[in-house]
Amino acid sequence: MSPYGGRDYAGWSVQFSRIISPIEDMQIWNANSGGFSFVISYESRTGPGLHGRPGFVASWRPLNRGWSAVKVIGSPFTTFTAAEQACETVLGYLTEARQGPGFQPGRKLS
Repeated sequence: MSPYGGRDYAGWSVQFSRIISPIEDMQIWNANSGGFSFVISYESRTGPGLHGRPGFVASWRPLNRGWSAVKVIGSPFTTFTAAEQACETVLGYLTEARQGPGFQPGRKLS
């Protein structure tokens, strides 16, 4: 059972790489897996970088579709590891939905 509810998608792997930014202290990581793009960013209330509720915000979107990103439920997370695990769970859901009998390529997955 996943810590985020539902099935356990621990077999799905998302490998994040840190994005080097000219803006000092901006913390952003990205990964692509299974036809989807995932981003984790660190936000704080003050200082340099992204502003928002403190923590690690995770989002996803399909590659090559031009759709806006969707925030992963539970964001912001208190640790990077928790955000990464949530992305892996979302990848499992999305991959299973895409392979299911009712999947329609043009339909949004959310």
